[in-house]
Amino acid sequence: MKKTIIETRNAPSPIGPYSQAVACNGMLYLSGQIALNPETDELVTSSIEAETKQVMENINAILLEAGCTLNSVVKCSIFISDMGNFNKINAVYGAYFTNNAPARECVEVSVLPKNVNVEITAIAALP
Repeated sequence: MKKTIIETRNAPSPIGPYSQAVACNGMLYLSGQIALNPETDELVTSSIEAETKQVMENINAILLEAGCTLNSVVKCSIFISDMGNFNKINAVYGAYFTNNAPARECVEVSVLPKNVNVEITAIAALP
């Protein structure tokens, strides 16, 4: 088993003892991403749509660093603080996966890191 840590400046640095992503056995496992802007280290909180867009941009940046694309994603997990935001989050998320959407679940949780509204993790197949 060969484990490779994936790290890019185009996504937020980890805020704890974890890696942005780990490649292992032909798969890429991304840590949960929140709406931290990697250029400013500030949270994007102007709207749930803007927050979700930043999360997806962070995921995309990590995928690109590993040589993957959004089409490589086989599974996502979405954690949201209010199921009332589901449709808005889903609309932004869906714009990133227009063909062959990955498997996923979406669950409401009581609190997310830095009190954000949405966190998304992904698993992708390496090229």
